[in-house]
Amino acid sequence: MGNRPAELRRAITSVFEQEGADVEVVVVGNGADLPELPEGVTTVRLPENVGIPEGRNHGVRATKGDVVLFLDDDGWYRSTDLARHVRERFAAAPELGALSFRIADPDGGPDQRRHVPRLRVGDSRKSSVVTTFLGGACAIRRTAFEEGGGLPGEFFYAHEETDLAWRIMDAGYTIEYDAEAVMYHPAVAPTR
Repeated sequence: MGNRPAELRRAITSVFEQEGADVEVVVVGNGADLPELPEGVTTVRLPENVGIPEGRNHGVRATKGDVVLFLDDDGWYRSTDLARHVRERFAAAPELGALSFRIADPDGGPDQRRHVPRLRVGDSRKSSVVTTFLGGACAIRRTAFEEGGGLPGEFFYAHEETDLAWRIMDAGYTIEYDAEAVMYHPAVAPTR
């Protein structure tokens, strides 16, 4: 967003602290100037805001990894073994196209049910097969992302994840909500 430099640094730090997996960090300035960032961060500066999905597409093009994790600038990873967990999940299941993470309140409040991408949410700490994922809290196998055609840039904001999810499933991949893969995000009222 360009107006949360402290939160962006926290997000980047949580990625660099990952253990047991190689990581690369790409930050997209989607019509926003980027603050000074730590060494090792690749930056992509877009002159105008092209929308969330197209901004993420630019970020994916700047990466090399087999699995891409998306993290919004106001979120961060709770544990240092998330990347290892994700790597192992994808290695164990070649048909797995995407993982949607559980979003937890860093202040200990309840998980927000609206962030669990399934009907009849029930227990947010229960993993399951799903038909969509959360764009700012997920991991996608690069081949699934590419076979699905990437995120629909023309959507600008909202529903881009579901569109790509269905194309990923059409390509023969599965999508799972993984309650053990946790991202912290401050609780936000859904009416914002």
